[in-house]
Amino acid sequence: MAKGPRIVVVGSSNTDMVVKTQRIPAPGETVTGGTFFMPPGGKGANQAVAAARLGAEVTLVAKLGQDMFGDEAIEGYRREGVLVDHILRDPEHHTGVALIIVDEQGENLIAVAPGANFAIRPEEVQGAAERIRSADVVLLQLEIPIETVAFTARLAAEAGVTVVLDPAPAAPLEGALLEHVHYLTPNESEAERLSGVRVADEGSARKAAEALLAAGARSVILTLGARGALVADGRRTFTVPSFPVEAADSTAAGDAFNGGLAVALGKGLPLEEAVRQANMVGALSVTRMGAQPSLPTEEELRAFAQSAGAG
Repeated sequence: MAKGPRIVVVGSSNTDMVVKTQRIPAPGETVTGGTFFMPPGGKGANQAVAAARLGAEVTLVAKLGQDMFGDEAIEGYRREGVLVDHILRDPEHHTGVALIIVDEQGENLIAVAPGANFAIRPEEVQGAAERIRSADVVLLQLEIPIETVAFTARLAAEAGVTVVLDPAPAAPLEGALLEHVHYLTPNESEAERLSGVRVADEGSARKAAEALLAAGARSVILTLGARGALVADGRRTFTVPSFPVEAADSTAAGDAFNGGLAVALGKGLPLEEAVRQANMVGALSVTRMGAQPSLPTEEELRAFAQSAGAG
């Protein structure tokens, strides 16, 4: 069997505490009758597991607390085939925790206590420099310090490695960071915060993408949920449709998309086809509950593509 692309994910790892309710409560309101489960999560870890299940050789660079949540997370990553030799442990900070409410329509509300995620420093990522320089794709998010993200992006880009940045949660991005990012992948709300353009339809999505390109982004892949994704690189702008599914939980849809995108780019697929595959991975993920439990395997993606007439 051919070896998959080499993906390095530098980012967050959390333990998710999820309550499934009929509806999301209003401020000050208590909604009872929900079910509870506690899957692993965190944007970095989700994207790492997504890529590993799709056949990539994945290294996760992250920092966890010296606690039972950290122990369980590492064992889970090992079971998924994610390389954990660059996961750090921090005795002074707890492993990140996310509190998530999911309603019957699959919409969610999330609060995160980042813990050790916010303690990972650039000099600690330096320990994984050789792994980063030899990767096909480096995948980043914004649940760790921005200076660590910027350091990693520069390290990878200067070695000729493709850099994908999922700007979530949205935070100001300087040109010095964006110049080292090949693909910026905001969702609608993140694109609004980063560009100042309200995204309500394809026309406003194009304007938001143009504003992000003007700010220094090389290429923008703006995810639009059930409407697919809009791609802009300054030379052309086009949309890639999504795939209709019955949604159960949208918690990790963006992470699934980014993991799928990184793998497709790492395989050398043309950009439009890479985004189409990422859309399929994202669509599959919303049909199941939880973050990492919802992420599809390579076999499931292949079967879905065949059933959708896209494979």
